Amino acid sequence: MLRELHIQNLAVIQDLTVELDPGLNCFTGQTGAGKSLVIGALEILLGLRQPTDMLRKGAAEGRVSGVFQIRSANLRQEIAHATDLPLEEESELLISRRLFESGRTSASLNGNPITGAMLKQVGEILVDVHGQHDAQYLLKPANQLAVIDEFGGSSGLRQQFADLYHQRQTLTGQQKELTASRTLRRQQLELYEFQAKEIDAAELVDGEYDTLVSRNRVLANLEKIKRTAGAAYGTLYEEEGAVISRLKTTAAVLLELAELDEGLTGLAGQIREAALSLDDAAFSLRRYVDHLDLDPDELAENTERLNLVTRMIDKYVGRGSHGGLSEVIAYRAQIGRQIDGLRAQDQDYSTIAEQIADLEKQLRDVGAKLTAARKKAAAKLAPLVHEQLADLGMKEARFLIEFQPLQVLEEAAKGGKAARAVDALAEMRVGAADFSTASGMESVEFMIAPNPGQPARPLRRIASGGELSRVMLALKSITAQADRVSVLVFDEIDANVGGRLGTIIGEKLRDLAGIHQVLCITHLAQIAAFADRHLTIRKNITGGAETATTVAVMAGDERVRELAEMTAGTAITPTAVAQARELLQTGQQRGGRERGKTKPPTKR
Repeated sequence: MLRELHIQNLAVIQDLTVELDPGLNCFTGQTGAGKSLVIGALEILLGLRQPTDMLRKGAAEGRVSGVFQIRSANLRQEIAHATDLPLEEESELLISRRLFESGRTSASLNGNPITGAMLKQVGEILVDVHGQHDAQYLLKPANQLAVIDEFGGSSGLRQQFADLYHQRQTLTGQQKELTASRTLRRQQLELYEFQAKEIDAAELVDGEYDTLVSRNRVLANLEKIKRTAGAAYGTLYEEEGAVISRLKTTAAVLLELAELDEGLTGLAGQIREAALSLDDAAFSLRRYVDHLDLDPDELAENTERLNLVTRMIDKYVGRGSHGGLSEVIAYRAQIGRQIDGLRAQDQDYSTIAEQIADLEKQLRDVGAKLTAARKKAAAKLAPLVHEQLADLGMKEARFLIEFQPLQVLEEAAKGGKAARAVDALAEMRVGAADFSTASGMESVEFMIAPNPGQPARPLRRIASGGELSRVMLALKSITAQADRVSVLVFDEIDANVGGRLGTIIGEKLRDLAGIHQVLCITHLAQIAAFADRHLTIRKNITGGAETATTVAVMAGDERVRELAEMTAGTAITPTAVAQARELLQTGQQRGGRERGKTKPPTKR
């Protein structure tokens, strides 16, 4: 509920604080006093109206603030989601909007700045204003579906349909991505498969490149190695004056001298050991030379293998790469994983198509049940609206609820056969598919023909504000228990109605006030008599010829006098006062009696 509204420097209002009751609050006052300005300030506060040229003349800044008491945890959560602010367990919300001379505005919630879009979302959650077409919740076809679902108890089916719809949307998005990349994916897969096949055919072994290079060097220079190594062997062992023979002779001579001089014993031993060591080396060299047999086939095979391995390195790693063969083998492992991933995506594409088909079957089943539930609820709702409209002086009005399958709507829009279809498409963003929105498989439109002989037209296109407000009141009276908006505002709902009908409207407003907080601007004493809180708006001109608007709470004799003035004008007679007192007494008694029959107020 709105507990307090504070207005500063807005049009003719200099500084005004309005304290409100949880039930029915009625605003009265002479025409032009500023009653609608108070409601306009509330709309400005909640982003439901642009404050163009609303700043008080001469003021550099204006401000509208409202204190809302929110007991419903669900409502707090909804507001927190809209503003991205942690409201936690705070039961009071302070919303402020500042207007600057430059035309700029700013908004805050509990001292935290919020955007204009956030503010408007909060406004639509908290308040439903009737009297200004652009701010009425029930005028939007999308919201009319929600009303029918709440009234018929099919919100569960609607949520089930929405969940399936969003699952399908997610899978459809994935499918589109896979489809868009399918050609490229196929080309990549073919390339990777070719490369994998080529590398696998080479049967590469890590480390073999160095071995092949070394062996190829030997085979390519075999004759030179054999000739030179043989000459070295001859120098060591076979030729006349070979190194080993001469070294052995030298060792023997030194050993003989060592018998004469023991100091040569060690040196003679070293030379003898060197001779023996060279002797072993010469025999090893001989065996090496004997095994150097030139095999042309081996050289060709080694050269061919080396060329293959080199080509693999140059192709998959890069010419002159230092990584060599190990990088080629690592690349093969990498494309193997990519091949598995690409093949899995193709499999995913087939699986997604199957999942989408299954979801569409479920959507059709749930959608059919939801459609049936909505039509059943509509059949019950329409007669109830007729009864309410008859009570409100619209006995001849016809209220209809029309459903259109989304495909039918789109075909009508394409063919230019129905302007209403085009409007609905624009508002609901209907696409070509069966499942264009998360709200179901059809659109809805509340239709009304206020007078006999007139064609039924969409509720949102009714020209008369008085008729529109009464239709809204009828719908609210029926759907009040299910409505999640906490504050209802009716701006001059009594337009073009008489006193007797005013009493009926007053009773219905008082009934609504048992569930919602109701703010009502009225010119009828019959309605004001039902108010829990009666506020009078007055416009005063100060000595400096400056106009200022004030608000006063009417109670006791002052309230009786205000009701008498509303009935008889400024020439108040004792009879008018007595009638006003009786009217007030009757309104309060009826209101109390009806309030006792009403279900306990929903926490808001």
